[in-house]
Amino acid sequence: MPFTVTGTFDDGAAYQVRVTGQADRPVIGSSRAAALFGLTRGRPIPLSPTGPVREVSPTDEETVLAVLQAYTRVLETGPGAPRRAVVPGEH
Repeated sequence: MPFTVTGTFDDGAAYQVRVTGQADRPVIGSSRAAALFGLTRGRPIPLSPTGPVREVSPTDEETVLAVLQAYTRVLETGPGAPRRAVVPGEH
C-alpha cells in the first residue's frame, strides 16, 4: 500500500516522497531520496533497532522506510506506513 514520508536530510533539506512498492520507482518525489535508495539496494538493513534484518528491496516497503529512517530524519509517515518498534531512549 503506497504511503508518504516527510523528512529532512543531514544538511537540513526537506523532502516528501511517496513510497510505491514498485520495482522501477520505489520512491517518487525526491531525486535525493531515490539516489539514497539506489545506493543501499541489496544491502542488509534492520527494520527496527532490535531487528529483524532484511535485504533492501524496491518492492519491500518496510525496507524502503527503514532506509529513510536510517539515513534521514523522518518527521512523519502517512497512512498505510509500516509501524516499527520503539526502543526506550531512542529519539
